[in-house]
Amino acid sequence: MSSGDESAVPPAASARARPFTICREDEPVPPAIAGAIAAIGNFDGVHLGHRALIAAVRETAQAASHPAVALTFEPHPRAYFAPHLPMFRLTDALAKEIVFAHLGLDGLIVRRFDATLAGTGARDFVEELLVRDLGVSGVVIGHDFHFGRGREGTPAVLADLCTQAGLTCRIISPVALSAGAEPVSSSAIRAALAEGAVAQANALLGYRWFVSGEVRHGDKRGRTLGYPTANVALTDCGLAHGIYAVRVRLPDGRVTDGVASYGRRPTFDDGAPLLEVNLFDFSGDLYGQTIAVEFLDYIRGEVRFDGAEALIVQMHCDAAEARRIIAKNPVPSMLEA
Repeated sequence: MSSGDESAVPPAASARARPFTICREDEPVPPAIAGAIAAIGNFDGVHLGHRALIAAVRETAQAASHPAVALTFEPHPRAYFAPHLPMFRLTDALAKEIVFAHLGLDGLIVRRFDATLAGTGARDFVEELLVRDLGVSGVVIGHDFHFGRGREGTPAVLADLCTQAGLTCRIISPVALSAGAEPVSSSAIRAALAEGAVAQANALLGYRWFVSGEVRHGDKRGRTLGYPTANVALTDCGLAHGIYAVRVRLPDGRVTDGVASYGRRPTFDDGAPLLEVNLFDFSGDLYGQTIAVEFLDYIRGEVRFDGAEALIVQMHCDAAEARRIIAKNPVPSMLEA
């Protein structure tokens, strides 16, 4: 798919007034974002700390009359170096595109993290990747950014190499929710989600966390219970098992409300973890299509019931609680245009 092709951007992102160009993999940098100032990072979660980098790159780029972009890498370096270890990613490649498209950037550059990049030294990272291949005019990084073979590049090393290469370099301090609090981090957000502390995770993110995936066929049990569900399998998801109030973006771009269960269904089969979403006031066939599910808050943990009747009574309560939570959270969704 070519750079700048708006079909490459999810509906919520492509509807924004400001053009947003995505340059993927080995594509050449298109004219729309040539000479950009780039915020560099893995940006898992695109949380409040990352947002500080985005704000800084926009400010720096505007002052220099250059485009402002984010530069990130896929797959996540941790997945490259330890592919056998599960990794709870807060935002996959598609989710990052959705969030970045809302933040007022001119574009996003995604480069492949492979053996070649992993073996690139710090100087070559600057001279070959940033200058020769991408043609950036400056960079913005976090205080803890490391790069190059064996993580030999520190923020100080990058600043020095950028000066030698004629690039600007701006280093951003850590961000915390309050004075004395721990800096916002992807690890802290993962820990919050693992405890079901969705509101805390969302506060650290600066938006409501969401996942996306293809709706798959299940055992149709939800229909017999009066709660038909759209089922999505999540890979290496560290979210606490339980019931959640959610909002869902449908394939046509509409956003609707619902209640979701994530877990192993202990009342029935205690199987592999699955996200099951009951959409309020919706009827239609979503099989084989991709939906995005945004989590507003945790309702309760996953428990085993003594049969379907007791479960149905609780599901009525869960749906009512989800509606109450959603009504209290009218803030526009990241999934909306």
